[in-house]
Amino acid sequence: MHVFTLQDGETSFLDAGEGWMDLAGFESWRTEVWGNAAVRELGARFFPVLAEGDLWVYPDKVLEFARECASLSDNLSTIAPFPYPPWPDATHLRVIDAVASRLAHIQIAVGRALGVGGGVVIW
Repeated sequence: MHVFTLQDGETSFLDAGEGWMDLAGFESWRTEVWGNAAVRELGARFFPVLAEGDLWVYPDKVLEFARECASLSDNLSTIAPFPYPPWPDATHLRVIDAVASRLAHIQIAVGRALGVGGGVVIW
């Protein structure tokens, strides 16, 4: 995941800051979390794109993406898959915490993008 800016048709990626976490989750989360039925039922339009490929949120859509992030944050217990077969001993709370952590990384990227008038790419 990166924050980018567009200038004269050129894409530039911001340097990752100290302690910057660029992880949006495991590769399998593209379908198991961000593209799952619960996320789609909440009306998410951006996150389900990850089930098919990379997500580019262009600067003019970052506020809308921020609202979608907030909606998912408000519904973590619904979107966090449980039971979660890759973690057979995990409690639902542990899965929720993992999803919350990765969503927080995304929200930090959104904040950085808003600060520079840029966008966010999750690949």
